[in-house]
Amino acid sequence: MEGKSRFGLAVLALSAAFCLVCATWYLARTSSPEPWLVSSTRRPAAEYQDASEPEEVPRPDSLLPGEVINLNTADIYDLQRLPGIGEKRAQDIITYRAEHGPFRAADELTKVSGIGPVILENLREYVTAGDE
Repeated sequence: MEGKSRFGLAVLALSAAFCLVCATWYLARTSSPEPWLVSSTRRPAAEYQDASEPEEVPRPDSLLPGEVINLNTADIYDLQRLPGIGEKRAQDIITYRAEHGPFRAADELTKVSGIGPVILENLREYVTAGDE
């Protein structure tokens, strides 16, 4: 410390303190978890969809966990979601239901053309006739 005046040491100490405070402030600001501010505006429906088209409710392509389809009320779309049932078999189920009345039990599916015991066993946990 020889050769340095008190004034020089005071300036050096104040400069070091200033740098330390600035570095601490900068690190605190960059590492603090501040929430991000997100703002959005809703666009009018006419901008992204033709107002004349009705909105369709999206329907799943396969069965949801624990879902059971009622054979007496299901439409062709719901029947096609069953494993092993395509468009033709779904239409056959609806045609059989229209000609013979509602199903009394899921076992009656074997009376529908194209549905045998193996397909019935694969469907048993996914279908109901409503009264079962």
